[in-house]
Amino acid sequence: MARICVAGGAGFIGTHLVAYLKGIGHWVRAVDIKKPEWGWIGEPDQFWQLDLRRFDNCLLAIESCDQVYDLAADMGGIGYIHSAHAQIAFNNAMISNYMLEAARRMHVQRFLFTSSACIYPLHLQTSADVAPLKESDAYPAMPEDAYGWEKLVTERTGRHYYEDYGMEFRCARFHNIYGPETCYDGGKEKAPAALCRKIARAKLLGQDEIEMWGDGKQTRSFCYVDDCTFLLHRLMESGHRDPINIGTDRLISINELAYLIARIADIDIKINHVQGTQGVRGRNADLTIMRKVLGCTRVSLEDGLAKTYAWIEERVKEDLNAAAAK
Repeated sequence: MARICVAGGAGFIGTHLVAYLKGIGHWVRAVDIKKPEWGWIGEPDQFWQLDLRRFDNCLLAIESCDQVYDLAADMGGIGYIHSAHAQIAFNNAMISNYMLEAARRMHVQRFLFTSSACIYPLHLQTSADVAPLKESDAYPAMPEDAYGWEKLVTERTGRHYYEDYGMEFRCARFHNIYGPETCYDGGKEKAPAALCRKIARAKLLGQDEIEMWGDGKQTRSFCYVDDCTFLLHRLMESGHRDPINIGTDRLISINELAYLIARIADIDIKINHVQGTQGVRGRNADLTIMRKVLGCTRVSLEDGLAKTYAWIEERVKEDLNAAAAK
């Protein structure tokens, strides 16, 4: 049994990771600037509400822990990360650097940093029929935005912490993680959650039209959160020290994603394409290293979306009932 700190442990992936680590017998302290919006999936041994942009709080968060999973970040959907570059760069650099240095001072044995597919160069993602991105494609560097640049810089910093101080550093590059207990409204939601919300509202209100930013031909691959937490733990326990993609390689357009969710919801929809931020034209993951080192994902897109949609439809129903009661 390891003593583990999950920074960002009250967030979407964080709450799922806390539950997974508790389920396999570890002692877990979750640390976050906020409480979990939807409650705990599996309650941690400790929850400390701390602002990790302060170094003293990072030291406190890590105290007596053997391992750190650093998921703490200022982030959101494509609209948010393209509209708050300075804020995101500042907040995430503070958190990442302070957490690494605190881990060194507290003699943490292993530190896992959650990076992003946003670190990959823009010129490799200009086509919807994109070639899967290999880990080595990160250089020469030209990330998508401030969020991607901070992640890439922290990857390098963590590598130097291993080289200079011997602290075991692991790095996961996430490719579009989705699932229940996620943000689904308010501007920070990702595409699967936003589409689930829009389709659930259409269904519950007897409508058949949803809005979508762009022409919907942009492509992505999506990874269910339970697969993500399983693979994160495998990575932490492995001897692999280089950044590694975590995701799936099933490429799907955003139009196709919407129609798939509509079939799950059992409604027919029309898509009204409107102007809005789309991000890169195409992005997919090369999983050669992941499959060799960690194993494979186990949840199909259909099964993962069915669970996600069911959860979001219930939240939308609650929102509509609350609005009607006012």
